[in-house]
Amino acid sequence: MIKPKPEVMDTPLTYHGAFDYDELAHLNLSDDDVIDFSVNSNPYGPPSQVHEAIRNVALDRYPDKDCLALRHKLAERHNCGIENIIVGNGTAELLMLIAIAFIQRNDKVLITEPTFGEYERVSKLAGASIHKAKTTVENQFDMQIDDYMALMKTPKIVFHCNPNNPTGLIIPDDRVNQFLSTHPDMLYVMDCAYYNFVDPQYRMGSIVPKPADNLLTVFSLTKDYALAGLRLGYAVGHPEIIEAIRRVRPAWNVNSLAQVAGIAVLESGTWLADTVKQLHEDKNHLIAGLQNLGYAPLNSETHYFLLNVGDAKLFRSQLLKYKIMVRDCTSFGLPEYVRIATRTPEDNAKLLSAITEVQHGR
Repeated sequence: MIKPKPEVMDTPLTYHGAFDYDELAHLNLSDDDVIDFSVNSNPYGPPSQVHEAIRNVALDRYPDKDCLALRHKLAERHNCGIENIIVGNGTAELLMLIAIAFIQRNDKVLITEPTFGEYERVSKLAGASIHKAKTTVENQFDMQIDDYMALMKTPKIVFHCNPNNPTGLIIPDDRVNQFLSTHPDMLYVMDCAYYNFVDPQYRMGSIVPKPADNLLTVFSLTKDYALAGLRLGYAVGHPEIIEAIRRVRPAWNVNSLAQVAGIAVLESGTWLADTVKQLHEDKNHLIAGLQNLGYAPLNSETHYFLLNVGDAKLFRSQLLKYKIMVRDCTSFGLPEYVRIATRTPEDNAKLLSAITEVQHGR
């Protein structure tokens, strides 16, 4: 029997949040039964304009393979040309395309942990030599720019999540700009999937560094506007980088529903800013409730945060009995922690109630 490339079978699957429908079936639950705190999406979405927009999509036609109308809207948002933008079926697809386009066997790739597992997965599939910079709870998950440079001076690609998942912490743009200027021959992939969820009080200047030839910035519309069922992300970068990704992109990779939904959310005015403001107010109340129960949520600059519960796997399974799902962070190398993404006040109250029941062994 024909064998796949060794990298394929040697690369483990990545564990993610969200529903495992097989798990729910074994528990006799449906996705409508469970409140999901394990995903970092906007619980107030999608905006009402999306439903109207997708209602009028012709399903018998192929989508625009180049996403021209959506890219024009995104170019307006970022004050750049459409040649600087590529759209993907979520950021996960874009990360895979980046690896296909740029990573050759044994190329050095730097990843700071804990972080999103897809960086390592796509790099391994491409045959990269992966180097990891590990941060810890004790140093508040901080990695100074000098530490990056000391770790590896000649990376081909650096994957960096900013704000980071699962910690919710940001690295200021001046530190990133320093790294970009020091390593002009390196491709710095900055995943800003949660950029718009950063609390405005922490936005001292820009989280996103100034444009550079070796910077590729990835954004998610899936998370901001609650389009998980459609999947939509995009990347902004130098036209030559974008063109390379375009050449390995599958034809018609972004469906027509996602494209019109993307245009609709970009025309939704202050909806995103208003809901994020509300979300951080909700977070403050949720944090206070958890503290009253004896927990100490870690600092985060986004609406999601880490919580030490002792045994993450057990805690998750206990809450699932009450139809509440949180993110077990064992796959991030943090087996004592869960990640909780703030939801609406009603949902947050149910989470606190379920935790109280667990504490009392009910």
